[in-house]
Amino acid sequence: MSLRVLAVASECAPLIKTGGLADVVGALPLALAGHDVKVTTLLPGYPAVMAALGEARALRRFEDFYGGPARLRRATAAGLDLVVLDAPHLFDRPGNPYLAPGGGEWGDNGIRFAALGAAASLLATGAVRGVTFDAVHAHDWQAGLAPAFLRFAAPRKPCLFTIHNLAFQGKFPLSLFPRLGLPAEALSVQGMEYYGTLGFLKAGLWYADRISTVSPTYAAEIGTPALGMGLDGLLRGRGGQVSGILNGLDVEDWNPATDPRLAARFSAADPGARAANKAALQRRMGLEENPDTLLFGFVGRLTWQKGVDLLLGALWALLGEGAELAVLGTGEWGLEEGCRGAAAANPGRVAAQIGFDEGMARLIYGGADVVLVPSRFEPCGLAQLAALRYGALPLVAHVGGLVDSVVDANEMAIAAGQGTGFHFAPVNAEMLAATIGRAARVWRDRAVWRRLQANALATDVSWARSAARYAALYREMLADAG
Repeated sequence: MSLRVLAVASECAPLIKTGGLADVVGALPLALAGHDVKVTTLLPGYPAVMAALGEARALRRFEDFYGGPARLRRATAAGLDLVVLDAPHLFDRPGNPYLAPGGGEWGDNGIRFAALGAAASLLATGAVRGVTFDAVHAHDWQAGLAPAFLRFAAPRKPCLFTIHNLAFQGKFPLSLFPRLGLPAEALSVQGMEYYGTLGFLKAGLWYADRISTVSPTYAAEIGTPALGMGLDGLLRGRGGQVSGILNGLDVEDWNPATDPRLAARFSAADPGARAANKAALQRRMGLEENPDTLLFGFVGRLTWQKGVDLLLGALWALLGEGAELAVLGTGEWGLEEGCRGAAAANPGRVAAQIGFDEGMARLIYGGADVVLVPSRFEPCGLAQLAALRYGALPLVAHVGGLVDSVVDANEMAIAAGQGTGFHFAPVNAEMLAATIGRAARVWRDRAVWRRLQANALATDVSWARSAARYAALYREMLADAG
């Protein structure tokens, strides 16, 4: 049975991106096409999105939609079928989609993303003549009100709500509720009220027909008080309606055989050119150029969640092994300063580039021997998938999607010819240091290392399996809805 699904999200690669949410929203429709699922994606009309549209057809006009005139416009861009909520009073703003210039969230984010949810409900329930959908797939708190509006609308359309990171919940003051356009009964504990605030993510969890998150282990973790962020009770109550589906990569874009940002291209069948990327990475980052030096890399946000303080706390172990470290990222000021300080204190051994550079990120994945992902929690993670695809062994905390995507090269796994990286637990600096030492010992046996690297390069990190699971989940929702 062919399905028509409306995806609702606040960002979508390559049109607008601040994180991994955009990668999923951009890649999943293309992967689902092979499972007889046609996805149309509803996005806010940010300047970057509007500029990418080209010719767009107006589907419906609103004289006053949450404070100003708006249009729903349909177009294609980057191979995606899109509907855009063209509401300049809400979305025609420079820079980051969520943050005002100078820092801090836009003060009207609650209204902006309530409008997105309301538009999704209108589209899904036939308010635009000739446009129909079988189901809705809402992503993260910014689309959290879509399931709520759908619950109170007719005809009934089933909705899947995907959590990309439970830590970001979209909480707003109760005084905003009268402006949202939801019925009074939605303002309750059995609705979107959340400890004296309005919880957009909570609304998605409460009203969606099914819930998914981006890895099986994270789906289990968020049902516990330790990682449930205050919503573990609700999630446990949803029971079997919560699924974990591991994210994938767009393996056409992430392809070391064709990637123009690498110094030298290579493949799983012929990985020898990785050595040229390692040399280029060492030169560009100001590290000592030596093919026999174990080179660690880190790409990501410099934050507590990502365990950057643990990395700095375990740096002594890395240096003690004679290894090098290349860091690329931006984030919390204190951790940025810590990385700068480590580089200044260890010239030629530690390098830190504060900021983000896609070309340098690809070179780290394609040239480092090990990519570090010491996150305290990680719903899925992109860095370890990119590392596997580019032949760097991921060294990861034993949490979330990192567990689900990296096979630990422990002694028994190595004896069986298995393993694609290294796990450490508990998640602290001491165990990270010990696992850095374990990786260094394996590195010294180059035959074993080459086998592990071959395992990594052979790992299927595409969307193939995950797209099949999403397609099955949509059909289960429809069957349940009768």
